[in-house]
Amino acid sequence: MAELVQTAILHFDGERYRILAWCIMPNHVHVVVEPFDGQRLGAILHSWKSFTANKANLLVRRTGTFWHDDYFDRYMRDEDHLTRTIHYVEQNPVRAGLVDTAGNWLWSSARFRRHS
Repeated sequence: MAELVQTAILHFDGERYRILAWCIMPNHVHVVVEPFDGQRLGAILHSWKSFTANKANLLVRRTGTFWHDDYFDRYMRDEDHLTRTIHYVEQNPVRAGLVDTAGNWLWSSARFRRHS
């Protein structure tokens, strides 16, 4: 499931949006995304959720709602806020006790950064 979600999130990176950070946890997902001009965050999220829900339901042989209808978003006020948010997202599996170092979590942008 995590691979499915990660692949979907990264699919249009550089085309419709720029992914700045992500972390796929066992029961939720964090994504720091910068939509390109003409792209709406709601439409991007709908695309991710619709595609992954259909594929995930096929994998587990079920139907119905897979994701919560809503999502939480936050506007980045400045570079410091963005930096702190990326750190928060990438440290999620460490805080949850899933790994000792963020870079060891396979379903996160942290593994691509030197400091993780």
